Amino acid sequence: MAQWGAIFSIIAALGGAALLASVHKIDEGHTGVYYRGGALLTSTSGPGFHLMLPFITTYKSVQVSRAPGESELMFCFVCSSGGVMIYFDRIEVVNYLVPSAVYDIVRNFTADYDKALIFNKVHHELNQFCSVHSLQEVYIGLFDQIDENLKLTLQEDLTSMAPGLIIQAVRVTKPNIPESIRRNYELMESEKTKLLISQQTQKVVEKEAETERIKAVIEAEKVAQVAEIKFGQKVMEKETEKKISEIEDGAFLARQKAKADAEFYTAQRTAEANKLKLTPEYLQLMKYKAIAANSKIYFGNDIPHMFVDSAGSPVKASAAVDMSGNDAAASNICDNH
Repeated sequence: MAQWGAIFSIIAALGGAALLASVHKIDEGHTGVYYRGGALLTSTSGPGFHLMLPFITTYKSVQVSRAPGESELMFCFVCSSGGVMIYFDRIEVVNYLVPSAVYDIVRNFTADYDKALIFNKVHHELNQFCSVHSLQEVYIGLFDQIDENLKLTLQEDLTSMAPGLIIQAVRVTKPNIPESIRRNYELMESEKTKLLISQQTQKVVEKEAETERIKAVIEAEKVAQVAEIKFGQKVMEKETEKKISEIEDGAFLARQKAKADAEFYTAQRTAEANKLKLTPEYLQLMKYKAIAANSKIYFGNDIPHMFVDSAGSPVKASAAVDMSGNDAAASNICDNH
């Protein structure tokens, strides 16, 4: 009985050890690949607990997604075209491996595929980039394009070499350059900053001058428009005055014409009336009225040599004869009429 108990205990221990060896866990973001006798098996597994044949089958957990900051630290010693050594302290590569492509990539490039396909490639491409550009371009001019250029170059090669491996992002830190050159660049940037400040100041002055010019133009246009409006008002006033004057002149002319017509009509009617009055009887009447209105009348054949007129002043006879002759002539005129 003791022998059977020992055998049972050994079998239980071996079974427990086999069970423990066959159970394994795959973490999230990884895919399990299996080897039997060193040969890669076609089966893969996702995250969670899984079973495998103990002792003869082994597994590896392959990371299919790499988060930022999980790439290994890389040092890149690069000679620029000017012969100056510069150093990139850290390059981060964020990649993603499609689970269906894990078997092919592990079979072709092992489970550490990122070293062969990504990190070594990054080192090579960065050396190529730095060798064809100057220190000025690598450090300042084209530094903002390094990330995107690396990403595009890596993805182009991976699409043909390892389909299913996707580069999501590449981040390159600012390279370190010799201190003396760095100080020169700082001085250069300081001078550039001063230049930019002076340029901006000049632009501000130009803009202020332009603003003043525009304000002056607007003010001049406003004055011109006001003057034009006032001129138009004066023209309208003069035209109105002209029209009023024309109306008044027309009214005055009409009144004068009516007055002249009336006077002409009156004179015409008066002439017609006088023409009708020129009868012998009327002329005889006018004769007698004229004689009656005469203040001196002399009768007889012999006129005295001296007499006194109605005013009491003495008049010679010859003068009196002249005066009487004039009165007689007036009487004769009346008689003729």
